[in-house]
Amino acid sequence: MRETVERSDRSFRPCMIVEDEGQMAYPDPAVYDTLPKLLRYNAENHGSDVAMREKDLGIWHQTTWAEYGAKVKHIALAVSELGVGKGDVVALIGDNDSDWTAFEIAAHAAGAMTMGIYRDALEDEVGYLAEYAEVKLAYAENQEQVDKFLALSDRLPTLKHIVYSDNRGMRKREDPRLIYLADLIGAGEKAAEKSPGMFDAMVGATSGDDVAILCTTSGTTSNPKLAMLPHGRFVRHIHSYLKADPKGPEDEYVSVLPLPWIMEQVYVFGFGLVSRMKVNFPESEETSFADLREIGPTFLLLAPRVLEQIAADMRARMMDASSLNQWLFDKGLKIAVQAVEQGRHSALANMMVMGALRDRLGFANVTSAATGGAAMGPDTFKLFLAMGIPLKQLYGQTETMGAYTLQAGSELDVDTVGIPFEGTEVNIANPDPEGVGEIVTRHPNMFTGYYKNPEATESDLRDGWMHTGDAGYFDAKGRLTVIDRVKDMAETATGVKFSPQYIENKLKFSPYVGEAVILGSGRPFLTAIICVRFSIVSKWAEKNRVGFTSYTGLSADDRVYELIRGEVERVNEGLPEHQRIRRFLLLYKELDADDGELTRTRKVRRGVVSERYGQIIDSLYSDVATAQLDTEVTFEDGRRSRIQADMKIMEVGGGGPASELRKAG
Repeated sequence: MRETVERSDRSFRPCMIVEDEGQMAYPDPAVYDTLPKLLRYNAENHGSDVAMREKDLGIWHQTTWAEYGAKVKHIALAVSELGVGKGDVVALIGDNDSDWTAFEIAAHAAGAMTMGIYRDALEDEVGYLAEYAEVKLAYAENQEQVDKFLALSDRLPTLKHIVYSDNRGMRKREDPRLIYLADLIGAGEKAAEKSPGMFDAMVGATSGDDVAILCTTSGTTSNPKLAMLPHGRFVRHIHSYLKADPKGPEDEYVSVLPLPWIMEQVYVFGFGLVSRMKVNFPESEETSFADLREIGPTFLLLAPRVLEQIAADMRARMMDASSLNQWLFDKGLKIAVQAVEQGRHSALANMMVMGALRDRLGFANVTSAATGGAAMGPDTFKLFLAMGIPLKQLYGQTETMGAYTLQAGSELDVDTVGIPFEGTEVNIANPDPEGVGEIVTRHPNMFTGYYKNPEATESDLRDGWMHTGDAGYFDAKGRLTVIDRVKDMAETATGVKFSPQYIENKLKFSPYVGEAVILGSGRPFLTAIICVRFSIVSKWAEKNRVGFTSYTGLSADDRVYELIRGEVERVNEGLPEHQRIRRFLLLYKELDADDGELTRTRKVRRGVVSERYGQIIDSLYSDVATAQLDTEVTFEDGRRSRIQADMKIMEVGGGGPASELRKAG
């Protein structure tokens, strides 16, 4: 390790750089233990270097560290003058961009805690979080987001100010709490002139023990909780992560996943500030992958569902290709996957198709790629490895500052999430004879509890161990394998144990399957509710002259049912006899986060699905050929709707009526 001390042009501060042998040099977390301190260090020592880029109206705009630091300084001073300080909560909602990042760190510099809200959250969801956290100031990017807070005035007595950065459509908004970001920055500039040393004093007063981020949990079973993440623990965990996956100023990252998610906080703020990895913000969600291709990132983080969608879109495009190109794709993919399974890469497959695919997706420069947040099917994982993308699975929770395991080495590993980071302990609690039990973990840099929820803290954090609620085991090489949520691990009435998530992921490798829910706990056999992937199945329907006018009509067509039955039978072939799907139906609609059926990170809320669609689940286990749904449901935003729908039930593999399957079981 080496230690250096540098002198700032403006004041004397120790600038300690920690460098372990063979590792990149990063600012010492014992000195730079808060995000504002890290930003000030980078602004003073690397001011002319590019910190981030943002695309606007088709043009990429660069922000240097000095410009980044100045923007944060002015926002922080202005926010402080508004009365925001230690103990207050600042909410942020909008697209990933430089305004969000500057505002978040500025709020930290003022002593406040920040809470990100998913940009597609409905008004009631925003209201729940803002009311629970007693938000004092909100950064809402545009009119759409501002209106959510304005409509919640009666519920949010603590909300004193709403800052917006996009003034389109705001001229008629006259609420006295509204402040245009440009005006706020102007006020901060005046405050800086009046008190030149004020910002330095504010940053110096920030402490590693202060809570920086109130990060929402996924909320698969109830309303999300708010995990309290202190500055110092967050920064130290970033250093642990960078030991496992080093990054530096030459690395490029494109931020396409929602900023409220813990892993995007880790990469945009953690990696960005500690390693000075350049962060790039696409113009919009719709253009994100086109913008990603223009940047050509070296580092990539994509959720499994995003990778599944990319794989499905790839196959959809091949539907329109010539017979020769389809043959080349199929042949090249087969050769590439076989090579990966043998621990090598195929130069022939790369020349035939994989190199072009990698370049087309914008992944040609990727030297490190990660996926996490949910399990991924092994077939999808192999596809991206076959393309030459060094994809690795990671595992973690919001409460643990994100990931704490990562796959290591070049050996093919499609089932595990790798080994724990240095300093992280992972155990299996109450393992069964096969070594499967609940995953529990601890490391020095975990969350300090749930905000205003000591009961939940005591439930999940016991004797320093975080009880994840996930079932898993260690393989012979010490690698952790995550199977499913403990509560979702199921057993049929005949004693057959199965993981719904594992089977669902195998189904979703099909380009035609958008979502699947496997049923069978306490039942005599397995069934499935399947949502078709509309963008792909509609293209298939057009090519095969299948008429339709809507998702509901398409999913009810007999030919679409036969198409999906073929995909289910393909999955069944790779499953043990008693874990095979015997009956399924195609849901009349897609599962939707706005309806509470998925979390904002696109995980299935099984309890909501089981309650809402109980009638059709019962039909899957009866002898009827059609499931009829006639009920009134209340959605999370308060809307009520009467649902009437008929859905055909299809048997698979000669399963026969439910009564015969029960006898066979």
